[in-house]
Amino acid sequence: MARKFLYLVAIVIVAFIAGAIALSIWSREATQIAFVPRGEFVEQPPLADNAYQDPAMWYSRPGIGRSDPARYQPAMSRSAGSVAPAEELARESEKAPSFAVFFVPPTSYIKVGGGWNATLDDPTTDGRARLFLQGLASPFNRADEIWAPKYRQAAAGAFLTDKPEAQKAIDAAYADVLQAFRFFVDSVDPDKPIVLAGHSQGAAHILQLLREEIGGTPLQKRIVAVYAPGWPLSVKHDLPALPIPACAAAGQTGCLLAWSTIAEGGDSIMIMERYDATPGFDGQPRGSGPILCVNPLTGGTGGTAPAAANRGTLVPNETLARAELVPDAVPARCGDNGLLYIGEPPVMGEGVLPGDNYHVYDIPLFWKNLQDDVVERVKAWTASRS
Repeated sequence: MARKFLYLVAIVIVAFIAGAIALSIWSREATQIAFVPRGEFVEQPPLADNAYQDPAMWYSRPGIGRSDPARYQPAMSRSAGSVAPAEELARESEKAPSFAVFFVPPTSYIKVGGGWNATLDDPTTDGRARLFLQGLASPFNRADEIWAPKYRQAAAGAFLTDKPEAQKAIDAAYADVLQAFRFFVDSVDPDKPIVLAGHSQGAAHILQLLREEIGGTPLQKRIVAVYAPGWPLSVKHDLPALPIPACAAAGQTGCLLAWSTIAEGGDSIMIMERYDATPGFDGQPRGSGPILCVNPLTGGTGGTAPAAANRGTLVPNETLARAELVPDAVPARCGDNGLLYIGEPPVMGEGVLPGDNYHVYDIPLFWKNLQDDVVERVKAWTASRS
């Protein structure tokens, strides 16, 4: 599994280094030229009604076994002076209540000169998605069911432009996600609690499911929590339009967690520029108001937590030959603008974007806390129904 993490890091480097160079050397306009598709939007045929009955349409689902990328479990660091506390070991031995996770992968279709949507037979996109899931979906691995669908993702450039083709591509990607989600709901026990999660583009699709497919239905009562990091949400224009509130504290259920990570003193232009320019879920311009920040180290909205509260950051070693969970590595502070600040820039690899933007690492920076957080919320949900 350690070698697989090496491949994950390598793919992150390949996927993002071109964009990082463009953003830091050329300009935002040059980045759009490189990554925004130039051609017309070409609608792909709809999937068959039973498409998601095929196990090959899932990166993760029950029955895949040890090859399931979401089941990756890193080791805790045993470096000098670093010993897992007794309560940490006790927590690991506890059996989590039964729950199911629906995780939507982030954008792995990152191609210069490509079309508006990925195809299902693109081996580069497919392989990259599996590797991303190993680092991003694995904190949810104490669930007895993890489902992560393949879908015809919108190109990375669709999120860098106002072209009408971009929204068509995003809508087409969501149509696949919606079909996969409906199959997921039909496949799990009707009494089992559900956790929704995704990162970046995946978080955007999760939030649309929450608004359009779940809110106001009986299914909403089964939602333990929604984890949507890497997609900025306006406190004023987005959050009130959602059917659930932001999580105010650890252990709360039926609530939402979202954050966007940057080092102290980092440049937030990459995060805020498109955010400012696009409308909120209420149809109004977001403007420059604060974004939602649920601190992943405390489990509640806003606030500050020291590095000592971080139970484990997923960090590769210098040779990238292996990865381990390093406790006490990164603090977290919700700023007045809603960004999540993590102190001095930690060494995480070449996936760090210009301006000390840690978007790629929104989840790995807080890996162990998130693993524990979801179990705590599921236990609270289960206890409230007993």
